[in-house]
Amino acid sequence: MPAQAYRGKECVCQLRRGVCDQSCVAGMLKTPFYIACLRLSGRRCVVIGGGEVGLEKVEGLLACDADVVLVAPEAEPELVALAGEGSIRWEQREYRPEDLDRALIAIAATADTDVNIRVFEDAEARSMLVNVVDVPPLCNFILPAIVRNGPLAIAISTAGASPALAKRMKREVSELFGEAYAELAVLLNDARGWAKATLPTYQDRKVFFESIVGGEPDPIELLRAGDAQAVRDLIAAAQRTYAPA
Repeated sequence: MPAQAYRGKECVCQLRRGVCDQSCVAGMLKTPFYIACLRLSGRRCVVIGGGEVGLEKVEGLLACDADVVLVAPEAEPELVALAGEGSIRWEQREYRPEDLDRALIAIAATADTDVNIRVFEDAEARSMLVNVVDVPPLCNFILPAIVRNGPLAIAISTAGASPALAKRMKREVSELFGEAYAELAVLLNDARGWAKATLPTYQDRKVFFESIVGGEPDPIELLRAGDAQAVRDLIAAAQRTYAPA
């Protein structure tokens, strides 16, 4: 990360340098991130900050069926509406450390550096996941740009180097891997039970599915042409080929 991007600006991290000297971001682009997909259904996730960024993070968590708690003295009208309909719980006050109790994830989206640092330190003390928006050194996980289409989710990360580039990549990936890929994923999932019950080894199942995905005719092109039945026929033909005698 170029030094000129930070040096001379106000320090917003836990090192409390006063004026940023680049100490906290050294090596960020070389950090190897462990990529995972989290199942958040019913899990307590806390968002601190009720502005536009907080709204964005709340909506992302709700899309994954999380149990969302918002902590903020004031909130955007959309967040107030979500609280009013019962989609989230709104603690209308300043942040307290106990807000993180029993939570899996904390996301700090405030404009107050001291609050953000406290959230990070409190979360780290609990060994939980924490993200302070736009301050990579105050994160033990980062939020990639996500392309969602049915069961497909494609994550795009620049390790915080360029959200603008991630946004462009998201747009291009969305255009490349469209509805046909999501539909194929559903059709292949329908065959998983048969494969597990019929084909004895992982290698057998791997060959079975790869013969469909990489075979001819191309199932993606068939789906783009609107011929889902032809893909079902391909799967049925593969089942007859790979089923034990």
